[in-house]
Amino acid sequence: MFNAASSPRLEAIRHEGVRQAALNIGEVLAELKDEFPRVTASKIRFLEDKGLIIPQRTSAGYRKYSASDVSRLRFILSVQRDQYLPLKVIKDHLDALDRGEAPAALPGGAPVAPVAVGKDMAEAVENHSRSVSMAELQGITGASETLIHDLMKFGLIETQGGLFDSNGIRITKSAVQLSNHGIEPRHLRQFRTAAEREFSLIESIVGNELRKPEVSARARAAEEAQEISRQCLELHEALVQRAISQIDR
Repeated sequence: MFNAASSPRLEAIRHEGVRQAALNIGEVLAELKDEFPRVTASKIRFLEDKGLIIPQRTSAGYRKYSASDVSRLRFILSVQRDQYLPLKVIKDHLDALDRGEAPAALPGGAPVAPVAVGKDMAEAVENHSRSVSMAELQGITGASETLIHDLMKFGLIETQGGLFDSNGIRITKSAVQLSNHGIEPRHLRQFRTAAEREFSLIESIVGNELRKPEVSARARAAEEAQEISRQCLELHEALVQRAISQIDR
């Protein structure tokens, strides 16, 4: 019997529709700008860093957003704007939905869910945010146990309950790559010192929000701190690139 669902032509049409529906970050901003005029690419990347949304990537590493991703973004931005809910509350709610659970309604009458989410999204969110053991960290990054212990010794990474978080994974990956150029963990202490100074500056700027009693104030402070940090990193990269450009002159 002919099965329409498995027809190669229909499958091709379905995949073509998915491909055409994939948006780049500029197109996503255009979709959202009328309802959320202040949303930026940095804001969307920040939500990705926090594991609230995980777009697909092309073979070249470019982000591609589906219609479901846009709906999810609209949901997140709506409850942030209208209910001032902390991102952790929103993420916990979405994580429960991703697992197929039926969480309690969010405060303030916010909608329960943005869209139906599937197993793939649930696994992506879980893998993005889950802490890992020493053995897993070695497997993910290719780092030796000695390198990891040296990173811990110089205060570059740390464990909580014997597990490393997503920042520990990122730092270790970078340390592995830098070790290929002869840069050892002891050389990286200056980056930790610079990061601590940068955080002190950021903390002084968002301090007023942190002193407010409501929970949402801390969420706003964290988001502002992330935005300031991104601008600091862009400035740092531009200054380093300017210096490097002198080499080839």
